[in-house]
Amino acid sequence: MEASSVFSLHSSVSFSSAQPLLFLRCRDGNLGLKFKPLRSRSLSVRAASNGDSVVTLLDYGAGNVRSVRNAIRYLGFDIKDVQTPEDILNANRLIFPGVGAFASMMDVLNGKGLTGALQAYVKEDRPFLGICLGLQLLFEHSTENGQVNGLGVIPGVVDRFDSSNGLQVPHIGWNALKVREGSGILDDVRNHHVYFVHSYRAVPSEDNKEWVSSTCSYGDDFIASVGRGNVHAVQFHPEKSGDVGLSILRRFLSSESSVSKKPEEGKASKLAKRVIACLDVRANDNGDLVVTKGDQYDVRENTEENEVRNLGKPVDLAGQYYKDGADEVSFLNITGFRDFPLGDLPMLQVLRYTSENVFVPLTVGGGIRDFTDANGRYYTSLEVAAEYFRSGADKISIGSDAVYAAEEYLRTGVKTGKSSLEQISRVYGNQAVVVSIDPRRVYIHSPKDVKYRSTKVAKPGPKGEEYAWYECTVKGGREGRPIGAYELAKAVEDLGAGEILLNCIDCDGQGKGFDIDLIELISDAVSIPVIASSGAGAPEHFSEVFRKTNASAALAAGIFHRKEVPIQSVKEHLLNEGIEVRV
Repeated sequence: MEASSVFSLHSSVSFSSAQPLLFLRCRDGNLGLKFKPLRSRSLSVRAASNGDSVVTLLDYGAGNVRSVRNAIRYLGFDIKDVQTPEDILNANRLIFPGVGAFASMMDVLNGKGLTGALQAYVKEDRPFLGICLGLQLLFEHSTENGQVNGLGVIPGVVDRFDSSNGLQVPHIGWNALKVREGSGILDDVRNHHVYFVHSYRAVPSEDNKEWVSSTCSYGDDFIASVGRGNVHAVQFHPEKSGDVGLSILRRFLSSESSVSKKPEEGKASKLAKRVIACLDVRANDNGDLVVTKGDQYDVRENTEENEVRNLGKPVDLAGQYYKDGADEVSFLNITGFRDFPLGDLPMLQVLRYTSENVFVPLTVGGGIRDFTDANGRYYTSLEVAAEYFRSGADKISIGSDAVYAAEEYLRTGVKTGKSSLEQISRVYGNQAVVVSIDPRRVYIHSPKDVKYRSTKVAKPGPKGEEYAWYECTVKGGREGRPIGAYELAKAVEDLGAGEILLNCIDCDGQGKGFDIDLIELISDAVSIPVIASSGAGAPEHFSEVFRKTNASAALAAGIFHRKEVPIQSVKEHLLNEGIEVRV
């Protein structure tokens, strides 16, 4: 991942143990925390077979490294964190999960005196695995923040994807690997999808061809992994690539490749369409966190008790969806703890426990904004987001706050850098920020009737209207705002969003299909990925949205929770329709 600010800022958003910021609001048992691991520990690489149970981890404190830690521990190894250059030089195996900006990372390495030790370790051909930015830093330099020198181990330049021909950047999702024969830790994962999230990449050349162990196609062929001797690095995230990613980590951590659980031969050939499971999480009247769902955001049962609809425990359901093949899991905290988001320890615990057994990307939204607590202390949205990232989130979803920021930006034409969207994107990178758009359809007779961008609709409105614009809402759909979905999408892309989660209040919970008119309008307007949401009721609705729009992913909730349509049925249908998905 890349961002655009120095991560010395990260220390300013850390929480002192002397500050009692987090308060428990429900019992652990009500989170679904008795969740059992999805696979037996007997499948793990037991470190005793190598005679060494310790993996040295170079974690410089940015983004979600918890998932890497969880994957290492899941595979039976202990972790030693790098504190000094000597820790690198004394390591038996070193993992470097880079998250952030190239220049910022080099500033951290140079400032802590780690650069020389890292260069020496790699050049001595000792066991090394770089992840994402951990691969990019091995090259000579990057153009991310002007020309910035890297470690200089591999010839080549790290440059941004070319989006001039309509390529969506960041590159987010599950893409296919083209693995070279004899590629070591990747030998078992040929023709499989792995998870990428990045805006910059290195390309293969005559000078670095001896290093390249696999490539991936996105716009052009770029380097997906390098390997020579004991030194390996991958542009994708193995800790977020399910069984395939765990297989790669197993092979690196163990000198005995026979202990690896080999994935079946895959058929991946290109970027897959993603199927995402969304869990709307809120506290019920007893204070227990439950997964709920309703029509147009009404989540209470139509009974005399009028209880919050309970469709399961969040950790249990997330684990089941991972097992069923969900490409991502998204949590939406619709309780929000709006007076004190950092008091929402249960939601943080949900992320922590989920990330221990779920090795696909996790997104969380709800209550991420600047706020002042009851004692008058001010907290920035960056502090709130940092706690979610440290708890296991890979992406943060921002809703109402992004609408207000976009309105101000469109009114003034000025990027203040102070909105939650801008702050989080600047520090963690735009690929870590999703903007959730909640519009409602407003029918009109002519595009001239409103100042907002409208579209011709497939089915006329109740009075024969042939056009509609989409009014954006805030506060969970309860309040309309004077901004259209098209204008909002364009504005948040400018402000730093890396992805758009596109809902539709009219379709939510109806099970009649996605709003194709809306999704086509927005996915054609922006150059960042768009996730289609609201309205799925059958597998055919997923193939329809992928055939008719440029949506990169489709999300559903109720049909999965109620077991009306299994995730696997959706994927089998998409495969039968010739639409590539991760199997």
